[in-house]
Amino acid sequence: MSAATFVGDEPVAEARDTARRFLTELQAVHGIPVSARAMGMVQLVVSELVTNAYKYAPGPCLLDLEISDGAVEISVWDTDPTLPVARAADPGRVGQHGMEIVMAVCRSFEVHREPVGKRIKATVTLADDPGGHPAGRSM
Repeated sequence: MSAATFVGDEPVAEARDTARRFLTELQAVHGIPVSARAMGMVQLVVSELVTNAYKYAPGPCLLDLEISDGAVEISVWDTDPTLPVARAADPGRVGQHGMEIVMAVCRSFEVHREPVGKRIKATVTLADDPGGHPAGRSM
């Protein structure tokens, strides 16, 4: 498990770097294979979730990364109790596609209110899906 606290004034790149270091160590130290797709998807999801925490929640956010059942579980806690809602697809809309993207590339996605704030959990499969689905699941 890896955990990092961000107060909101660090570049989002630090959160992506944390995720990349976690997955690199997972491969090097523990011999767990991580596909190039998973490496990129985890960094993308971390970037989107931490960016939203910075943008919409006052105060710090916490990033937890954990391996479970062949996947990395990404958890981001922030201080805002308002649950995010993915907007309807609109190819003409500029921006605000982050939740749509996260939900499309993850095997699972959950949002829970906590006594203070909320926690968003997203799971990305580490190995490539033989069927080629980006989230590691067949549809």
